Amino acid sequence: MQEVAFPYLSELNDVQRQAVEHLEGPVMVIAGPGSGKTRVLTYRIAHLIKNGVAPWNILTLTFTNKAAREMKERIERVVGHQANRIWAGTFHSIFARILRVEAHHIGYPNDFTIYDTDDSKSLIKEIIKGMGLDPKVYNNGAIRSRISGAKSNLITPKVYAENEDLLSMDRMNRRPMTFKIYEKYVARCKRAGAMDFDDLLLQMFRLLYENPNDVRTKYQMQFRYVLVDEFQDTNFLQFEIIKLLTEYEGSPQNICIVGDDAQSIYSFRGATIENILQFENSYLNVATYKLEQNYRSTDAIVEAANHLIKYNKKQIQKKIWTDKIDGRKIKLIKAMTDSEEGRRVADGILEQKNRHHLTNKEIAILYRTNAQSRVFEEWLRKYNVPYRIYGGTSFYQRKEIKDVLAYMRLTVNPKDDEALKRIINYPRRGIGKTTVDGLIQIADDNDCSIWDCLTTIQFNGRTKQKLHAFVNLIMAMQNQAKKENAYDAGFYIARHSGIIDHLKADNSIEGRSRLENVTALLDAIKEFVEDDELEENEVAPTDKSMATFLQTISLMTDQDQDQDTVDTVTLMSVHAAKGLEYKSVFVVGMEENLFPSFMSLSAPDQIDEERRLFYVAITRAEEYLTLSYANSRYQFGNMRFNDPSRFLEELPESYLDNTVLSKAKSGLGKPKVLGNFSRNVKPKAPVIDIDPASFAPTPMNKIKVGDQVLHMKFGKGEVLSIDERYVASIRFHQLGTAGEKRIMLQYAKLQVLEP
Repeated sequence: MQEVAFPYLSELNDVQRQAVEHLEGPVMVIAGPGSGKTRVLTYRIAHLIKNGVAPWNILTLTFTNKAAREMKERIERVVGHQANRIWAGTFHSIFARILRVEAHHIGYPNDFTIYDTDDSKSLIKEIIKGMGLDPKVYNNGAIRSRISGAKSNLITPKVYAENEDLLSMDRMNRRPMTFKIYEKYVARCKRAGAMDFDDLLLQMFRLLYENPNDVRTKYQMQFRYVLVDEFQDTNFLQFEIIKLLTEYEGSPQNICIVGDDAQSIYSFRGATIENILQFENSYLNVATYKLEQNYRSTDAIVEAANHLIKYNKKQIQKKIWTDKIDGRKIKLIKAMTDSEEGRRVADGILEQKNRHHLTNKEIAILYRTNAQSRVFEEWLRKYNVPYRIYGGTSFYQRKEIKDVLAYMRLTVNPKDDEALKRIINYPRRGIGKTTVDGLIQIADDNDCSIWDCLTTIQFNGRTKQKLHAFVNLIMAMQNQAKKENAYDAGFYIARHSGIIDHLKADNSIEGRSRLENVTALLDAIKEFVEDDELEENEVAPTDKSMATFLQTISLMTDQDQDQDTVDTVTLMSVHAAKGLEYKSVFVVGMEENLFPSFMSLSAPDQIDEERRLFYVAITRAEEYLTLSYANSRYQFGNMRFNDPSRFLEELPESYLDNTVLSKAKSGLGKPKVLGNFSRNVKPKAPVIDIDPASFAPTPMNKIKVGDQVLHMKFGKGEVLSIDERYVASIRFHQLGTAGEKRIMLQYAKLQVLEP
């Protein structure tokens, strides 16, 4: 009888159906990856309506508008147009909708303005300037991040000013006036009738908390059923608002939360895993349902995820399982360098496309930090594999990268007007728009470059001093570029331009990411300079100048691909990948200090979150999972030797196509190459059995014809000849790289072997 009335229930497994049919009282649904979470949430709402609950009495809170739209569309297929009357949306959109009606209760106009991030930063910057504070110390991005964190934890300016822990931390960061900026910022927003994104939560809490007898009761009576998606991502303030709506005398406590503690990865945004871990202590008689069947991934991937997450102490116990048994193991790639890692990942993608007929859009490369995308972008370009950066821009299109490259372009070619206009007042040096517009007009009138104007025309007043300082700065950079290689000149430019100091002053998440990207650019230049192999058709040593590097970049970033193509490999951070799935996933950079991040190593809770992040990464894969790490990579201009990530050791060896030997297991202080961990499509550069810790390059003038030498990339070889330019011909013997190569001794790292 019930099956006829509710045919959609037949699409659910037993546990899913129980969670859908349990309509009254508090319910917690722990939904493992790929377990049909959205279907349960959708059908539960439909089932409420089918059982007589009015749609407008249902409140569904999500974290993306896309999730809310998809939910409504699915519900509509079951219950028809009634789905449009459900209150479904993000926390911010739903609360903004309510505040539009009720804001006058807390002293705001109902037609208040919503400030975006740029608006907030601009106002904070204005306040900092008005207080006479140093903008380099009181960076507006860092201050905004501090204010956001305070609001998310229900800390008002008054509470902030009385909290010695917060004040002490500000003093330690040389920002003792942060509390005063916060106070002025709130007052200015209020005066302007504006709320920022954090206010949409904070003021919603105030509205309900300060108006218990009218406004709060009104919405408690309206929202008889509250559902929250991705509950593990809620912060302290969001849960407090939910409690105000659902905890009151006589409340039926009809709250249903859906989430997975093992996928709680947003603590840097204020999310707290304690909300889901302690949910059963917040409400009486919570009914808990665990969705443990994974419909997405094969058995090797699921079992690897199960073994991994066991290492976290604080968790809700569950055992994910799948009936997708295919015997395919997880592939492990160990590379000598990050460049080799990029090539071998690209090789792996080509193999999957050719052997298993995967399309580009079925493949994703996931990394811990956005700065890692560069090397994979370069290799995919070389192999003509179309790709897209998800949730971000291409490495060389990011603003901070374009800013540094603009300085380099102007250094090489001072007539480059576009580069000059981009950076003449960045970082700010007091050269305003009026001055720049005047220079452009003079250049147009005289048919010359802006640089020509700067170096020939006499200016008056304070503008003269600022323009001359800029000219002298660029000339100093030009002198460095003439006498130094690309890396040394590039480092000088990045440092003396003020960009590095400017980015260092912003210690927000975004600021640190931008600084990492600039560092990654310098690492790319270092790699370019130290690439000592000559192509067969070259008759002279490769030019290592800044001009040559810029030419290389220009060719590499030429947008000759169809930007509208759908069939592209996806590159993204693991954080951005949450909720997505791909037939094949490559999780790259699996090294200590990178994944897990070095910033997490001092706190067990942060290590646990990094482990959950890795759990999210591997469970994005449906059939093919490849993990990779590099023995060495450039970081901050230096070659760093890395241990494989501890997370690799926590995976069950029976489901890996190779094994990882840890530093502890091998007894080495430095990582040692332990063999070839993957099957290459094209064995260009095999893994060489060399311990980087004991490798000692021999000075260039000590190398002579007939010497037996060792190279980190090509292995053992014999020096056949050395010409007057110190270009050596060397015959290498290592399988896969055997043959004669011409190498510049100035940049090569060769160790002469004892006879």
